[in-house]
Amino acid sequence: MPQTKEVIATPDTREIDYAVRARGISKSFGDVEALRNLSLDFPRGQLTSVLGPSGCGKTTLLKIIAGLLAPTSGEVEVNGKPVTGPGPDRAFVFQDFALLPWASTLRNVAFGLELRGVAKSERESIAEKYIRDFGLTGFENSYPHELSGGMRQRVGLARALSVDAQVLLMDEPFSAVDEQTRRKFQEDLLSLVQQENKTFIFVTHSIEEAVYVSDQVAILLPRPSRVSEIIRPTSFRNKGTDSIRRDPEYLDIVDKIWESLRSYVE
Repeated sequence: MPQTKEVIATPDTREIDYAVRARGISKSFGDVEALRNLSLDFPRGQLTSVLGPSGCGKTTLLKIIAGLLAPTSGEVEVNGKPVTGPGPDRAFVFQDFALLPWASTLRNVAFGLELRGVAKSERESIAEKYIRDFGLTGFENSYPHELSGGMRQRVGLARALSVDAQVLLMDEPFSAVDEQTRRKFQEDLLSLVQQENKTFIFVTHSIEEAVYVSDQVAILLPRPSRVSEIIRPTSFRNKGTDSIRRDPEYLDIVDKIWESLRSYVE
């Protein structure tokens, strides 16, 4: 089995506090072995992208961390406590938005709080804050079919943040929107990471997107998957959003990851 390589593009001597730790995770579906002895740590307050070939188990890993799937072996800890199922410390942002088609924007954003038994006036007050934050004012009473793809995804993000979970799990959340909207979402995500002080775990197929938004990029091998490399780009993290894609380190890391993955692309 190949050893996991860790590449820190610019040295960083700070002690890292990990919010989520996956240890020796294996998962099989019948005869199909999706993950094999995968270990990966996720720094608190940062965004980690999970990147790899199609079918390598990225979403499976995310669902195990969410508590939606049980591993065949191994363990996930969130804030030092073993994951045994879904919990209020984690929120999931789905690729297909997963909105309630019969519910308004306000009801959709407040739905997680409703499930937790929060009183109607309180949950609607919290939901209204996130509706404003995500530029959805005026659409409180609109239904999902009346919203654009980008607006529906904003509703999904607002719902995830409204429950104040400390870990946000994002499964290719921008793949269903157009390129212009996707770039705007990427910029907004950088701001969210800085403002919210939450731990983001972000699954994507896009190398450019992963490097652009991430404090840490974990590259997975083809099935049965395990971590082949961890990259922590640091020199351009605090630059303006418009400057990152032109930064030499950004371009070098994108090329390096492509060289690592190209042999696995059919």
